[in-house]
Amino acid sequence: MSFMKGRAPVRRTLEYLNAGRLVLKDKVKIFSVNYNTYGEHHDGARDFVFWNIPQVQYKNPAVQVVTFKNMTPSPFVRCYFEDGRDILIDIDSKNRHEIMDHLMKVVGKTKEQLDAEARLAESKDNPANFGHGCNRHCICEIPGQVPCPALVKLPDHMRGKHIFAPK
Repeated sequence: MSFMKGRAPVRRTLEYLNAGRLVLKDKVKIFSVNYNTYGEHHDGARDFVFWNIPQVQYKNPAVQVVTFKNMTPSPFVRCYFEDGRDILIDIDSKNRHEIMDHLMKVVGKTKEQLDAEARLAESKDNPANFGHGCNRHCICEIPGQVPCPALVKLPDHMRGKHIFAPK
């Protein structure tokens, strides 16, 4: 497995990427992190970029994620919105967990929003769905499918008792 090489290869597993908690609001289009590769007050930002940025990218495929190294005296996150506004979030001397919690409060979707989106995603009005609570009770109600064995007897070549019966 070639993806399991390098520093902390667990960051590239699907289980780790799906465990990300930060799902950005729909209005956020660009998410940038500015930090330095040296200095104690940048430690949290470095850890956040190393451990959490892959999760943010995976959970937000429509958002451009940019990191800028060694261009600023103090670390910060800047989010650009679709209407042209931007927000600046100071992450100086915070650890990666504090940064994640703060970003979830400021630019992340709430648990209620995520639950509502999940419910809409698995909507029951999809014509391919059938069963209890859907438009169709059984797949036999769809034109072109085999009739329901409860109503019409299946042909003998489709019944197991005729196929597997000793002759």
